[in-house]
Amino acid sequence: MKAVVLNCTLKKSPDRSNTQLLADVVVKALEGRGVEVRAFRVVDHDVPPGVVTDLGEGDEWPMLHDELLAAEILVIATPTWVGHPSSVAQRVIERMDAMISEQDADGRPVAYNRVAGVVVTGNEDGAHHVISEVSGALVDIGYTIPGQSWTYWNMGPGPGPDYPDTVHGHEWSRSTGEAMAANLHAVARALARSPIPAPPSSG
Repeated sequence: MKAVVLNCTLKKSPDRSNTQLLADVVVKALEGRGVEVRAFRVVDHDVPPGVVTDLGEGDEWPMLHDELLAAEILVIATPTWVGHPSSVAQRVIERMDAMISEQDADGRPVAYNRVAGVVVTGNEDGAHHVISEVSGALVDIGYTIPGQSWTYWNMGPGPGPDYPDTVHGHEWSRSTGEAMAANLHAVARALARSPIPAPPSSG
C-alpha cells in the first residue's frame, strides 16, 4: 500500500516546515503499518493555477497527479493563515478538481476507493474550519474520508511559538496523528477488499 503527503507549506526547501514536522508523525505511523510513503513540498514544484490536470510545458502538477493515482492514501498537510488553508492547499484542491471527471477502467471517478486525511498547524485557532474545508473538497473529488482522519496543533489565539519550539499539545497531536494513520490504513484496506462501484448511470 502507498501513501502520498502533499505538504502545502509556503516555505520552500530547505527551510524548516512546522507542518512537515507534524505530518511526519502520521508518516511514521503509516510506515509502521507497512505503508510506503512519499512526501512532496508543493512549493518546490512549478504548479501554476488552473483546474485541469496538465497545463502544458513547465507544469509539474501532472507528476504529482500521477503520484496521487499510484497511492491509496492521501494526506493534505497545511498551515493555517488568517483562519484558512494556505493558498498552496487551495491551489492543490483546484488542480485536483479535474479528477472529478477522470475515470478508471471500470468507469469510476479516479479518486474512488482512495482515502484521505488532513494535518493542520498554526498559532491561531481555526483548525477545525481548515479540516472541514479540505475534507469537504476531497469528498467532492471522490475520496473517502474515514472518521477522525486528521490531526492538528496550535497555540490558541494570537501569535506564539512555532510547533517545534514548544511541547504544548504535542502529546495530543501525536496520539491523534497516530489514530489518524490507523484509521486511514484500516479504511484503505477495507476499500481494497470491497471497492466502491461505479456510480449508477443517470441515462
